[in-house]
Amino acid sequence: MFGPFEFILAGMLVGFCVGITGVGGGSLMTPILISLFRIEPHIAIGTDLLYAAISKFCGSMVHARKLNIVWPIVLWLAVGSIPASFITSWVLEHYLSQSTHYKAVLTMVLGFMLTLTGVSIIFRSRIEKFFNKFRNKETIQTENEQLAIHKKRSFIVIMGIILGVFVTLSSVGAGAFGIMALVIMFPNLPMIRIIGSDVVHAVLLTLVAGLGHMSAGNVDFTLLMWLLVGSIPAIIIGTLISSRMPERLIRKILGITLFALGVNFMVHPVKAKPKAPVVQQAVVAEKTSNSTER
Repeated sequence: MFGPFEFILAGMLVGFCVGITGVGGGSLMTPILISLFRIEPHIAIGTDLLYAAISKFCGSMVHARKLNIVWPIVLWLAVGSIPASFITSWVLEHYLSQSTHYKAVLTMVLGFMLTLTGVSIIFRSRIEKFFNKFRNKETIQTENEQLAIHKKRSFIVIMGIILGVFVTLSSVGAGAFGIMALVIMFPNLPMIRIIGSDVVHAVLLTLVAGLGHMSAGNVDFTLLMWLLVGSIPAIIIGTLISSRMPERLIRKILGITLFALGVNFMVHPVKAKPKAPVVQQAVVAEKTSNSTER
């Protein structure tokens, strides 16, 4: 059995990696909870969503103070993602939670998102170089930025819907996947503003998705508390010493690890043991009682 000490260590490990590399906690925390601590997938995902919302909140405040947030992008993403998250949570609670394929669906979606995240981390420099070809050397003007957002708001909403569904199902994707989508849609937008906008939207989405899982009883608050106790100081320490650490090497190791975990989850999803039918149980009980009477 695992206790508070092990959970605090896990929080410290994830927080330290987040502080150094900026990789979202959900990409790391959920696989650790499922693979290492053998926590049920729905509990791990629900707990991690609230963990992500709380841990990302501090970062969102920093970006807000530095004016790194494009609020119209956050708004249109939320228009798509928040309703999508509510609907996904409702479907999970009222339909999939009663199915024997519930855990398998969650772990397969988790594996898919981890694989995408791993690939985006491994090839991040090449992806950034590719999209830098489409960036202007000068910062775009405010009116051009607003015009670009107005023209692409339908695409932003669609992207929000996709994020809302997959983040609610897996707790992964609000960070790396969201940033890549915004880079593709707004190649001229400064990267720091893309990151700031994505972080704020991630706080909103993970909070709503986490509350949805909480209503279904998928959140372990004791586990959440110990993870935060370990991770919050580690995030601060990792951020302070990030300039002295081999960030590229750590990113590659994390990317390869997440990719391998993702493939493993897709190939070997967690499966629930099927429950014996009530009729069959009644027949077995009747046979047992008859044999006892004889």
